[in-house]
Amino acid sequence: MKTASLATAAALAALLAAAPARAQDGDAEAGARVFNQCRACHIIDNNGRNGVGPNLYGVVGRRAAAIEGFRYSANMRQLGEQGHSWTTDNLRAYLRNPKEVAPQGSMAFQGLRNDQQLNDVIAYLRSRAG
Repeated sequence: MKTASLATAAALAALLAAAPARAQDGDAEAGARVFNQCRACHIIDNNGRNGVGPNLYGVVGRRAAAIEGFRYSANMRQLGEQGHSWTTDNLRAYLRNPKEVAPQGSMAFQGLRNDQQLNDVIAYLRSRAG
């Protein structure tokens, strides 16, 4: 009985240790629903077309202001010229508060304050990487 209890305790400890990492991984399916807030300006299709905002297909890992022909704000172009890329951490900061990352940027979205929604939408963006 003690062996089973120790094994159960060890399994539970491993599960709890992995929980924060899994929570930060997010749920891409739930993120697709969160992304509906973004669809007024952005698409996320592998067709090269942009909306009011740039096409976000493959955005994870991409340099800021990298889509040829899209008219980015001067602030976003400057970030790109400085080598800013859309890592998970940079996306999290930008999606939480766009004006904190690009104060003169043209994105009107106020940001996502809910950590689970942030994790989910980032998981969705990662799933649409190509």
